[in-house]
Amino acid sequence: MVENSGLAELYRGEDPVVDIVAVHGLNGHRLKTWTTKDTNRFWLGDADLLPSHLKRSRILTFGYDAAVTALLGKTSSDRILQHAQTLVAELVADRELEDAAERPIIFICHSLGGIIVKRALAYSASRTSKLVAHLHSIFVSTFGILFLGTPHNGSSKANLASTSRRMISALTPSKVVDSQGQLVDALAEGSEILQNITDMFVPLMKNFRIYFFWEQQKTDLGTTLAYIVEENSAAPILDNTERAGLPYGHSGMVKFESRSSPGYRLVVAALIRYSKEAPDLVSSRWLHATEMLKTKRQNEAAELVN
Repeated sequence: MVENSGLAELYRGEDPVVDIVAVHGLNGHRLKTWTTKDTNRFWLGDADLLPSHLKRSRILTFGYDAAVTALLGKTSSDRILQHAQTLVAELVADRELEDAAERPIIFICHSLGGIIVKRALAYSASRTSKLVAHLHSIFVSTFGILFLGTPHNGSSKANLASTSRRMISALTPSKVVDSQGQLVDALAEGSEILQNITDMFVPLMKNFRIYFFWEQQKTDLGTTLAYIVEENSAAPILDNTERAGLPYGHSGMVKFESRSSPGYRLVVAALIRYSKEAPDLVSSRWLHATEMLKTKRQNEAAELVN
């Protein structure tokens, strides 16, 4: 999995003003998830696709072990947190080396990659103590998030477990599907974890521009056709968020063949709009965050004296 680990820079424009960070989902890959199978078109990095629209950006992709057992096994809570912590740590290190710690960030998330990003932002938001305050920078710098097919909601454990089962059927080799019965307990646990992370993220949502996308085509699961993530889970109706359907199945909704591919202009237009709006707002947020951390340090010092 080495070739799928960590951050990879796909494009660097001149004097970039925003970092675009793509995060894949279950059983995904930092390059293959976003690449068409037949023609090998990689819309995140191909010069005539996304980079041509965002000339003053850096485009990066993050890879991690997204095997079923690694994300939804009995220790999935720890593993999701570990992936989230690694994403934050790698972004902080990369941006510090680029002398761009305060540059705005826009995330593009597919499927369970959105869960990793939500957990990462909750983790970053809580890192305000003196020795780890640098990790807080990812929360402060994040302007927008595009969620494509992320399972946000489930009215019960059973609903999210069912979503996880469909993901496994659609995205994993048959030998894993054949052992699906052994994963039932883990899936039930995993569904609760997904819901807990969503609950953790809700209070933070007001800080971000959010666009929800859902799949409009069912996926062939062998014995049936089904939506992997239902519309009401992928795109909850919430104030101050955008939502739209994409005319693909779960895997195809993040693969664009050309500029004329259905949904491409919808996704790219949002990225362009967010990229234009982000610098001023994130700059203002940094002024506020710097003052907040300064006050926190002063209060801590006063407590020590007393």
